[in-house]
Amino acid sequence: QVQLQESGPGLVKPSQTLSLICSVSGGSITTGAWNWIRQPPGKGLEWIGYIGSSGTTNYSPSLKSRTSISRDTYKNQFTLQLSSVTPEDTAVYFCARYDQWGYDYWGQGTQVTVSS
Repeated sequence: QVQLQESGPGLVKPSQTLSLICSVSGGSITTGAWNWIRQPPGKGLEWIGYIGSSGTTNYSPSLKSRTSISRDTYKNQFTLQLSSVTPEDTAVYFCARYDQWGYDYWGQGTQVTVSS
C-alpha cells in the first residue's frame, strides 16, 4: 500500500514562496510520476506538475514560471515550491502518484492559505 503525506506551513504571506513536502512510503519515487495538484475553494482540481522516475519535471503552463518540483530519493520525498504567491493560490494542496491509467494514490491534502 502506497501512502503519501503532505506537510508544510498552512499560512504563507503574499509575495513569498509556498514550500511543501510529500513523504512517500510503500513505493519508490524513482518509479512512476509524482504529482502536485491543488483545489481552490469552490473550484475544481488543478494540476500543478510532476517529477518523473528519472527526475524530469513537467509543469502546468499557467504555473510554470513560478513552480519548481524537486526530490530527495534517499528520503523518498518530493517537494513543491511555488513562488510569488497571491491570495488566489489559496487551496488544498495534494500530492498524488500517477501511473499509466490514472492517479491511483493520493495524500490527504493540506490547506494552504495565502494572506497577510
